[in-house]
Amino acid sequence: MILPGGFKLPNGAERSPDASWIHKDRWNSLTPAEKEKFAPLCPDFVAELMSPSDSLEKTRLKMQEYMENGARLGWLINRRQKQVEIYRPDQEVEILQNPQFLSGETILPDFTLDLTDIW
Repeated sequence: MILPGGFKLPNGAERSPDASWIHKDRWNSLTPAEKEKFAPLCPDFVAELMSPSDSLEKTRLKMQEYMENGARLGWLINRRQKQVEIYRPDQEVEILQNPQFLSGETILPDFTLDLTDIW
C-alpha cells in the first residue's frame, strides 16, 4: 500500500516521508487506532524529494534512520543536482547521476518511476 502520512519508527522518532510503501500484510496487522495516528512501524520503502529549503545532510541522516529502523529501500531524489541516492540495508549508498528511471527492485517489483518529468 502506498501511503501518505506519518510513522513512529521503532527508535521512537516520528517521520513523514514524501512517499512510502508498506506491504499489505504489515498494514493489516495494525489496529484501526494505530492506522489513525502515526503508524508504529517503519515503511518497507521510503522516498524523499529534496526541496530548496531542505538540508541535504539532515535528509541523508533521515534516510539512514529509515534503514536502521527496518526500511528495505529508500530513494533520496535531488532535483537541483539531478541526482538520486539509493539506500538499501547493510549496503553503501548508491548514487545515480541524472537517471531516467528508478526500479522498485525486489521491494516493489512491478514499479518503475520515470524521472524525465521530474528533471
